[in-house]
Amino acid sequence: MQELEWITARRNELDTLAERLAKQLQEVQVERDELAIAERVLRRLAEQDRAAREAAATVAPTAARVAGRAVLLIPHRGETGDEAALPADYRKILAIVRAADGPVQVRAVGEELGLEVTVRGKLEPLRAKMTKLADRGWLHKRPDGRFTARSQA
Repeated sequence: MQELEWITARRNELDTLAERLAKQLQEVQVERDELAIAERVLRRLAEQDRAAREAAATVAPTAARVAGRAVLLIPHRGETGDEAALPADYRKILAIVRAADGPVQVRAVGEELGLEVTVRGKLEPLRAKMTKLADRGWLHKRPDGRFTARSQA
């Protein structure tokens, strides 16, 4: 009779172990599936990033649509950055910054452009354009928020 009790007890131990291992296996499979999805997403993002870099390398401005609205993409400044690739308002901003004696604030550029600089909301779109020019290598944004022109190549 003791052998039967031992067999029953051992079977219960093995059943518990099997349940625990099955649960762990299921968790491993779920994590592997999640990793496979993450891998696909990263590959797509890398492809999009590569395509965006290739598009940014072109000299001509590219029109894109965001929320159904036409948006002009500002190209990165290459080794032989051609300002003609920029829209006219961006070229004006560059000219104003280059003509300045030193680092300029957004407000000063806004005054030169004839914007209503006393209204902060009127300067924010200009600040965004200047930051975009800095991000693309056309201007340099200093830590104090002022902008300088990059040397012309």
